[in-house]
Parts: sequence; C-alpha cells; structure tokens
Amino acid sequence: MNCCCQPDRNWEEIFKQDKVDLEMITGVLNKYRGEEGSLIAVLQETQAIYGYLPMLALRYIADELGIKAAKVYGAATFYTQFRLKPVGKYLILLCEGTACHVNGAERLEIALAEELKIEKGETTADGVFTFDTAACLGCCSLAPVMMINGQAYGPLTPDSARKIIRDIYAREKADQERGQAV
Repeated sequence: MNCCCQPDRNWEEIFKQDKVDLEMITGVLNKYRGEEGSLIAVLQETQAIYGYLPMLALRYIADELGIKAAKVYGAATFYTQFRLKPVGKYLILLCEGTACHVNGAERLEIALAEELKIEKGETTADGVFTFDTAACLGCCSLAPVMMINGQAYGPLTPDSARKIIRDIYAREKADQERGQAV
C-alpha cells in the first residue's frame, strides 16, 4: 500500500493523475503561512478551489507549510467535509439516519444505484452525479430523504427518487442542447 507520507516516492509520478495547477493555491498558502492551527482552513480553501483535495495538493501543502504529510493527510481523511476525489455536478447524499432507515432508505439506495448505474461513493461516467450517503441530514420529518447540492427531497419512494434523477438529466440535456444551438 502506498502512503502519501512516504518521503522517498516520486510524487509527481504517483499523483500525475491529479493534473492540478498547484499555483492556484499559492495565495491560500501565503495567507496562512506561519499561522498556527490553520491546516483546516487551508484544506477548506483548497477544496473550494479544486472541488476536492487532490493528493498532489496535499503533499504540496505539507511541503510548503512545513507540516508532516501524515498530519495533512490525516486531517483530510478524518473530517467528512473533505473529499479526496472529484465529485459530479450534482452531489446526492442519501440519509441513513434512524428515521430514514426505518422508512426505507435502503430501498432508495438500491433504486438510486440502479438508476445511476453506480454504487455509493462513485461518480457517473459523464460526471453529472456523485452518489453518497450521510449519517443524518437533519430532515427527519421528510424521511426518507436525500439532498442534491444541498436541496432536500422527501419523503421519497424508490420511484420518486428515480424521477428526480431523470428530471435532472432531462434539464441537463436541454441545457446542453440550448448551449450547442447558440
């Protein structure tokens, strides 16, 4: 298993799939350089720039701020707010809280995975949707519920969840066709 913390690795080669412009976070690093306890803020701003935390950027942050790579990677993987992979245009979070669980969240997970042709934690090949779960979305009165880019949908059935996905795809296709016609 490769770890981002191993100093004897050729990081440019290992993380070349990230293909990110590290200059994009120079301002963030300069803003927090020498500021004790700023790692979380650096990671938040880096994720805001890239949409996720590329491994190459994590190593760069460690090098530039003089922090051990293990500490940077540890923070990035400990907090659920951080993502190590790019997400789709629409991030679907299916609630797995108690109210949602007892009201059929498992059936929704199966329906969404079938509709999207991906499993939880994955992104569709076209990059439109990323599907994941959350311990609780705080919308228990709507159980079972999912959020798409922060908008709550519920109470849901497998069929209504599929319809929401199909409607978004239809809007995306219409927007794409309008864009090509211009």
